[in-house]
Amino acid sequence: MPYLPIADYGIIGNMRTAALVGMNGSIDWYCSPHFDSPSIFGALLDDAKGGRFQIAPIGEQVRRRQFYWPSTNILVTRFSLQDGIAEIQDFMPIGESPDSPVYRQLHRRVRCIRGPIRLAVVCRPAFDYGRKPHQVEITDRGAIFRSANAAFTLSTSVPLKRDADGAVAADFSLKEGESQNFIFQNDGDPNASADKDAAHPRSEAEASAPFERTVRFWQDWLSSCTYHGRWRERVERSALALKLLTFEPTGAVVAAVTTSLPEVIGGSRNWDYRYAWLRDAAFTIYALVRIGFTQEAAGFVNWLQNHVSKHHHFRGERLPPVFTIFGEPLPGEEILDHWEGYRGSAPVRIGNAAVSQYQADVYGELLDSLYLYNKYVSPVSYDFWVSIRHRLDWLCDNWQKPDEGIWEMRNREEDFVYSKLMNWVALDRGIRLSEKRSFPGNHVRWLEARDQIYEEIMAKGWSQKRNAFTQFYGSDDLDASILIIPLVFFMAPTDPRMINTIKAILASPSEGGLVSDGLVYRYPPTPRVDGLPGEEGTFNMCSFWLVEALTRAGHANPAWLDEARLLFERMLGYANHLNLYAEQTSFQGEALGNFPQAFTHLALISSAFNLDRALGK
Repeated sequence: MPYLPIADYGIIGNMRTAALVGMNGSIDWYCSPHFDSPSIFGALLDDAKGGRFQIAPIGEQVRRRQFYWPSTNILVTRFSLQDGIAEIQDFMPIGESPDSPVYRQLHRRVRCIRGPIRLAVVCRPAFDYGRKPHQVEITDRGAIFRSANAAFTLSTSVPLKRDADGAVAADFSLKEGESQNFIFQNDGDPNASADKDAAHPRSEAEASAPFERTVRFWQDWLSSCTYHGRWRERVERSALALKLLTFEPTGAVVAAVTTSLPEVIGGSRNWDYRYAWLRDAAFTIYALVRIGFTQEAAGFVNWLQNHVSKHHHFRGERLPPVFTIFGEPLPGEEILDHWEGYRGSAPVRIGNAAVSQYQADVYGELLDSLYLYNKYVSPVSYDFWVSIRHRLDWLCDNWQKPDEGIWEMRNREEDFVYSKLMNWVALDRGIRLSEKRSFPGNHVRWLEARDQIYEEIMAKGWSQKRNAFTQFYGSDDLDASILIIPLVFFMAPTDPRMINTIKAILASPSEGGLVSDGLVYRYPPTPRVDGLPGEEGTFNMCSFWLVEALTRAGHANPAWLDEARLLFERMLGYANHLNLYAEQTSFQGEALGNFPQAFTHLALISSAFNLDRALGK
């Protein structure tokens, strides 16, 4: 089976893990029980050996459509044939007590709208990224799959038969109005005695109950959204996507639910994003708080206080930029040589070497989110303030050091302007928080360091040759991360230096700029400053950052406000059929990189919020 485009997938989840469902009815990515657990279905990264769970009609000229049940994360895949219509409702149950077994389940409800229709189902797990063999037991209620240290049950009343490579399969027919349920459950220990009928519904009412509870949960959650502007549907879908990226038991927020979806087809820019970057999580909390969701901010602070802070690195030396969802250090980066990668884009990586990098900007995003948490959610405790104060003192001694930066350069350390900017943000927000709460601290020292950083950015981060802020001290290359300067209130959006920087970025790459038909590269596509081969796509978050920078500058230049709206609407056109985005957009308009991407959706929310406010009623 050929690989689907990345944009042809939708996501379902339960704030513990997630799965990607293709428009062909195939679940091609699913890790269980958590986001960063080994995959059980991984055809996304190896069509032949990765494993999948597909349900699809048998017939010719099948038309496919995919959409979400209104205001939820329940995904509907509809198949239209000449003689009937069938649909699959895919979801992970939610809204139960935290220890409920439903959080280990994935539900697939197949309905015949018009019929009769004949369908085929194939469930082919591939344990531990396809590295461990398993055995299959057919039961009168489905099938059990067991490997050395894990077991899964497929519960259904459809009679199953063994198929090749440890799979089970079946053909079945549905008449108009009939339905069938398939529940795939992680049973954990393969040696434990399990109730083979535990997941199997005994009646239609029992089968419908998890669906109805899940609908209520998502619709109740979304009702807290305070954004009612021009792009409400898009903002709400982005909020729902970001909610799926949160890990409810600890409050962590993962960058994406996938690993190794390539930034360049056939290239090596393939990274594991199933972890919690401080930067991504802090930006996500900022975006959600802006539109009324404060519970996630409280969860994020819980993750910091009760999980991350348990490790010595929270107070001592450099703070790692990324942690597991439990606040622990990441495992070492590993390559899965037995998988070919999405469309042959090897290597497939698990783990992420970025954990060993120094990314100095994370302190700014972290302190900014804590400042907003204190302002809009709940007061920061004194004990937590003490740990913040220690970090501010540490930053005063270390802000001058070069780092690998927001883009995680694997070939160099530099004095990146964005990192210095976010060091300024960290000290600025720390000072503001201290003053607002009358917390004790080394205020004079923090103020002096903050002002030193400001002056140094203005002197060394500014290029007289380019008449713009550049990527790092001594460089003449632009960097889209600089667009955040007015967003963090370092400089007025109408300051001549900011205006000139935006003008420089707006030029095409052939003219030294970063914008191609309204889409923004994060830094010049050639030559490669990151030392990696291949030309990556435009970076979706940066495109939304440009919209917001133009919006803020539009107060002095109304033409730029019009340009901001045009670019925003154009970016909306690059979403997939479900209004979801990957990390990047290729030169051909194809979704690239891990999917769906927190960065992109949080930037969409922020730019929509500010643009709508600037345009007025």
